[in-house]
This record gives sequence, structure tokens and C-alpha cells, in this order.
Amino acid sequence: MPDLDILLCLPDDDTASWIDELVRALPAARVRPWRPGDRAAADYALVWRPPGEALAGRRRLKAVFNLGAGVDAVLALLAAQPDLLPPHVPLIKLDDAGMAPQMVQYVLAAVLRHLRRFPEYAALQRARRWQPLPGRDAGTHTVGVMGLGALGTPVATALAQLGFAVRGWSRSPRAVGQVACFAGQDALTDFLDGLDVLVNLLPLTAQTTGILDRTLFARLAPGAQLINIGRGAHLVEEDLLQALASGQLAQATLDVFRQEPLPPDHPFWEHPRIEVTPHVAALTLRRESARQIAARIARLERGLPVDGVVDRTSGY
Repeated sequence: MPDLDILLCLPDDDTASWIDELVRALPAARVRPWRPGDRAAADYALVWRPPGEALAGRRRLKAVFNLGAGVDAVLALLAAQPDLLPPHVPLIKLDDAGMAPQMVQYVLAAVLRHLRRFPEYAALQRARRWQPLPGRDAGTHTVGVMGLGALGTPVATALAQLGFAVRGWSRSPRAVGQVACFAGQDALTDFLDGLDVLVNLLPLTAQTTGILDRTLFARLAPGAQLINIGRGAHLVEEDLLQALASGQLAQATLDVFRQEPLPPDHPFWEHPRIEVTPHVAALTLRRESARQIAARIARLERGLPVDGVVDRTSGY
């Protein structure tokens, strides 16, 4: 593989460890962090929420790698500035790169806490009340996973292996063992009806923005749990607060938000039935990601197809 110039653009200065891993995986490459004013040539750009300036005028680019599973920020940038990335230059997302096991752990922890009523027992503890609550059976506790991609499929599979009744919903038909799969808008109502837990792992697109709203919540079983680990813009926040107030939802576990960091005065912080985590459900692992990127660059340099190319029309 010839010498390559690789541009790394991250929203903070924590680039040294990324560069170390990339140099190990691509020893012949010259890897540099992007800084404002950088106009030097690059063969590949590795980005996370980049400013337009980082991609502007880079005519030698062969591909852009998004350092995470969600590509909505890059697609929003390209929608506003279409000339930044010509159609023949692929935008490539990471597939898993160590994120799937973390996502499985996060969801299992949240679902099991709800099944075994830990939030309710925490409230009883604060009130100093000794009150055993009726048990729940995983086999009759129906969990729905929205989004059956590289992260959603292992989550749904792990839930099924623990004995939960699991449904999965995706835009196009999928087959996942032990999971009742639904596909397309026409099947969404049947997927949602009576769910005890809803896990959202959808990509953010024009069609999925605001999908977690009062109409959707009304389809779930009374007292259902919501776990949102997709994107903050999937959720209509006011509708969630109303669903919790009415009892239609009993609890919500949220890892993503419309504004991040979550503002200090946001009502989610102090809500007794909302658990907030700071976008940590699955962190991109540098070594695994660098190896995946290196393998794909090697294929691109040989003129071979690669996985993870984003369809800019569909949004994922």
C-alpha cells in the first residue's frame, strides 16, 4: 500500500491515542490532526462531527470515515453544503468496532432493573418502607427493539437468550433467530402493541425524527419502559414527560439528548422516573476501530468494495 495522508478531525484535542492506534494499524500512513486553516492534501479523512472547513476543497479524498455508528451529523453537514463531498467519494461508517457488547450490557442492565423493579425498590428504600412487590416473568415481559442493524441485532438476540419475548422492527425485512421481526411502516403498529419495554436503536433520518411521541407511547402496555440509545432527536421530550405523568410510561432510561451536554436546568435531571447517562451506552474503541479502518483502506486501495458505505438518500 503506498504512502497515504490521513486527516483526523475530532471535536476535542483527544487525538493522540487515536493517532497512536492508526499509526500501528497503518504504519506507512502519515496521520495528522486537523486544525483550522489546514488546506494540505489528504487521501482519507477520519471524522466525528466535523466542521465544514475540515472537508472543504479536499479534491484528493478517496473516502471519509465516520468515527462512530451514527452518521446524522455528517449527513446534516452535507445537506447544508453538498459540494463538500462529491457523490463518488464514499462516506463510510464503522460496523460495531467493539460497540455491540457495550450496547448489549447497557440494555440488559436497564431491562433487568425494570423487570426486577429496582427503581421501585429504590423509592421504597428512600421512604424506609419494607414492601415486597409482585414478581415479573421474563417470558411474558415483551421487549421491542427498534432498529436491527449492527447494534440492534445483538441486543435483540441477547434479550431473547435471557428468555424475554422479543420483537424487532426495521425499515426492511430482517431475520433474527428467536426474535419476531416486523418491517416497514405498515407493521409498526403491530410491533408496538402491548410492549412492556421499547428499546430505540434506529438511525436518525427525516423519517425517524420525533418518532418517540405520544402516539407511539399510547400503543405500549400501560406502565411500559422506554430505553433511548439511538439519538436525542428521536424523542419528543414533552410527550415523554406527559406519558410519565399519566402512568402510560413507568420509567425511561435515556443516554442521548437533543442538546448535549444536557443543560443543568433540564427537567430530566431531577425526574424520579428518568435515568440519565451521558451518551456512554457504547463508546467507540480506538484499537478495534483503527484496525477496521485500516482493513477497509487496504481494500479501497486495491479497488475492492467495502462494508459500511452510507446511502446518503436513506440516511444510513
